[in-house]
Amino acid sequence: MKVTRLPDVERGRARTVAVGTFDGVHLGHREVIAGSDSVLTFEPHPVSVVAPQHTPKLLTTSERKAELIASLGVEELIVIPFDAEFAARSADEFIEEVLVGVLGATQVAIGENFRFGNRAQGDPRLLAGDGRFRTVVHELLELDGEIVSSSHIRGLLLAGELARANRLLGSRFRICGEVSSGDSRGRELGFPTANLIPDEELACPGHGVYACLADGRPAAVSIGVRPTFQTGRGELIEAHILDFAGDLYGSTLCLEFLERLRGERRFETADALIEQMHRDVERTREIVAAAD
Repeated sequence: MKVTRLPDVERGRARTVAVGTFDGVHLGHREVIAGSDSVLTFEPHPVSVVAPQHTPKLLTTSERKAELIASLGVEELIVIPFDAEFAARSADEFIEEVLVGVLGATQVAIGENFRFGNRAQGDPRLLAGDGRFRTVVHELLELDGEIVSSSHIRGLLLAGELARANRLLGSRFRICGEVSSGDSRGRELGFPTANLIPDEELACPGHGVYACLADGRPAAVSIGVRPTFQTGRGELIEAHILDFAGDLYGSTLCLEFLERLRGERRFETADALIEQMHRDVERTREIVAAAD
């Protein structure tokens, strides 16, 4: 898939374009994108520019979003660098200058809640009224009685509802990061961990212990502040990779979340914690085996 940024887009060819922010590239997004040869998206998230106090935690990095969109068979991903100047464009200017002028759109696919242009004055009706291209408006997808939306998925993640979140995403929620040094507490307990510091801009599952895959290997992953020990550290992601003894410091590790094992809790003794960690590891083995 070709990735280009506005205005460095090849002109002079017709495109069928799906337009949206597409954070998470969830099942609803995939319905909007299906059948389009190009995807037009915005970075950073428009809310971070027009109402920064309401900026959402993102479900995907730019790289992950591109990877997921490419997996749908899209030929070209076009990224609009969204800033205050672009936000000031009217809805009519967006249609005239971007969709028609640059992209040569013959078809535009959007979700029913898509808004665009200065003060979000553009809507599906405005697009549908333009006779130069066909407009395809997709209703919000509902699955098992739940609306599939990025905001709903963020709520599920925060509640530790990984199975439901993954179902709505259409893929396993993933966090990647550089392995940093810790205080070796896990190693002292017999459960060495690879530690990641959560990215403040990205969504993260709520505090607790999860069954995951760490670069494809089974891993019991703890997210939280380790209440059994007074460490003075902030939130940390600690991945105990089963049957692995290598050194991962400084490398990038990707965690795929399968299921929540339990909530974060304080143990009275280190021995009680160790006993629970053994149970977490065995449960992780079972969940990963069932997922294969």
